[in-house]
Amino acid sequence: MTRLRTGGVRAAVGAVLAVALTAALAGCSSTGGKRAEDARKAAAAQGKAAVNTPRWTFAMVTHSGDGDTFWDIVQNGAEQAAVKDNINFLYAHSDEAQQQAQLIDSYIAKGVDGLIVTLAKPDAMKAAVDKAVKAGIPVITVNSGSEQSKAFGALTHIGQDETVAGEAVGDELDTRGKKKALCVLHEQGNVGHEQRCAGAKKTFDGEMANLYVDGTNMPDVQASIEAKLQSDPEIDSVVTLGAPFADAAVQAKENAGSRAEIDTFDLNAKVATALAAGTLGFAVDQQPYLQGYEAVDLLWLYKYNADVLGGGKPVLTGPQIITKDDAAALKGYAERGTR
Repeated sequence: MTRLRTGGVRAAVGAVLAVALTAALAGCSSTGGKRAEDARKAAAAQGKAAVNTPRWTFAMVTHSGDGDTFWDIVQNGAEQAAVKDNINFLYAHSDEAQQQAQLIDSYIAKGVDGLIVTLAKPDAMKAAVDKAVKAGIPVITVNSGSEQSKAFGALTHIGQDETVAGEAVGDELDTRGKKKALCVLHEQGNVGHEQRCAGAKKTFDGEMANLYVDGTNMPDVQASIEAKLQSDPEIDSVVTLGAPFADAAVQAKENAGSRAEIDTFDLNAKVATALAAGTLGFAVDQQPYLQGYEAVDLLWLYKYNADVLGGGKPVLTGPQIITKDDAAALKGYAERGTR
């Protein structure tokens, strides 16, 4: 790594402090502060960058399937950070691991300046990520693959620790006095999903079983949960691993005549509404908007200033247990696509 000259660092720090002091003095005046804030908002509304660094190109490749609202929120965060940081942002996705790797390869061939990838199926991603790193393209992993991120050569990982998140679910189920739970996995081979259910089972004092469903077929998801609830009326809690599947679980519960509580990972506008209405018991929020936003921002910081966060460990965005008490405050954010 190239060493930074001390004199250059001092000059840079002095310049930053001078800018910060100027901003602080302007902020002392309510009029000046209001003008600055109005100018910032106007620039954002017009899609103007807040910096004058080169217009680098960053690409994000995720394991999202079509129509997954969770990834819409991730993408919203990334796009808003890209506007601020003067970044040309590209996004592609596939729930097929081989196709996801091919998309990464295509962006490497285009010579992008930074990559953001998910490692839901890390074995299939290893070669593509390694190729990017060897090509000198900085990589940040988000959402899934925290355990493999550093070994694959990524700068850092942004997301929640899936095992810790699962353990939080088990603890919450205990607090609610649940005795028999069903953990619904909607994507075969997703290591993060397995970790969530395993973590919940570890801390849950009751009995927990896994139910594997085809997440690309929502009627099948609903039918599978419904059949399980009908065959075992002692199930008092169903945990889905994504917000879109919570609604299917609610419908399955009603059709089965079950009294099981429906809980879910992830938050969106529908989940916030259902929490407020009491249709759902709780949700586990990992702040997807923050994952997308911080991934772009941290790549920009690395390109601009060689900054890396995390100290070799993941930058955590969750988990946070959201209940009916929290739903009203978060509903507005969820409706605008940022929570």
